[in-house]
Amino acid sequence: MTAERQRQPDQRLQRGLDELRGIILRRYPEATFEVSRGPDDPEAIHLTATVDVEDTEDVVDLVIDRMMELQIEENLPIFVIPTRPMERALEELRRPHLGSPYPPRTASPNPHTEDR
Repeated sequence: MTAERQRQPDQRLQRGLDELRGIILRRYPEATFEVSRGPDDPEAIHLTATVDVEDTEDVVDLVIDRMMELQIEENLPIFVIPTRPMERALEELRRPHLGSPYPPRTASPNPHTEDR
């Protein structure tokens, strides 16, 4: 196999990744990205997009059609994995969930200090 033929899949992957990044950046200019191989499938390319959104499904909705085209029509195993910034996730965990059917978690009493 020539060096040129080996570079073509890399170039196609790079173009696909760049295109998906561009779609996300047009809507979420503060987004950051990381590219990695799939932990269970080394052929898969994960484009992890960190975006400060309420619901990461909004990011998936933005790219799903093009991501599927890249996978099916162009045989590029690229998967967009949206995540929220750590600060945003921690903030949400600290916030009481209004309307939740579950009471807030409290520390369980120490069984060794109970009155007997």
